[in-house]
Amino acid sequence: MSFRLRQFALATLMLPLMACSASAAEESADTVKAAFKTKFPQHEVSTVQPAPVSGLYEVVVKMKRGGREEFTVVYVDGKVDHLITGDLIDTKTRRSVTEARLDELNKVVVDWKSLPLAKAIKDVRGKGERQLVVFSDPDCPYCKQLERESLAKLDNVTIYTFLYPLAQLHPDAERKSRQIWCSKDPAQTWTAFMRSGTKLAGKDNCATPLAEIAALGEKLGITGTPALIFPNGTLVPGAIPLAAIEENLAAK
Repeated sequence: MSFRLRQFALATLMLPLMACSASAAEESADTVKAAFKTKFPQHEVSTVQPAPVSGLYEVVVKMKRGGREEFTVVYVDGKVDHLITGDLIDTKTRRSVTEARLDELNKVVVDWKSLPLAKAIKDVRGKGERQLVVFSDPDCPYCKQLERESLAKLDNVTIYTFLYPLAQLHPDAERKSRQIWCSKDPAQTWTAFMRSGTKLAGKDNCATPLAEIAALGEKLGITGTPALIFPNGTLVPGAIPLAAIEENLAAK
């Protein structure tokens, strides 16, 4: 479970539990939902259903993050006398049931046609028949890792890089982004800087789309870099390996 999706859980543990108001009612998803809403009225419940463990219910709670909705999962008993946070592990597969559920609930599907590709750095490899969008920060070490270890090995692809400097983490990233955008050949300048560490030079005072891209990233709920968007609308965060990129490029 990601750090941000634990925020609800940590906050909930600090709250005192009220008396159960549904003790006399037959236990069901509806009565569990009613009891949960009584005890935690500040949280919006999306769905309640039986959990994979007998006697437990999965409660999906809806939150707002940036410009979109996000969900977290907790588990309760039938009377909501006890609440469990954290990962539910399937011991047969050794995989987190909770993480898989959160991935399903929080999957971001982006309308590819709505992306302002003209405001991105365009890099065409080979015939450029495949397409990929990357939100990237010039001072982000994981972005550089992605460039060197994965993107550098792609062929027959057009990569659109949206400059997305995270000023709170990298105070000089915005200036570098402007320098890259203002250069004579942004794609070449970007590649040389990210993969070889070529020093940036030149002006940084031309018109840039940085503000518009920042607003777009916030709308999509992108809080870290790198973030990759594939033509089928799938958004994947992190410096994922080449095999994962190829798999997503092939997905319909």
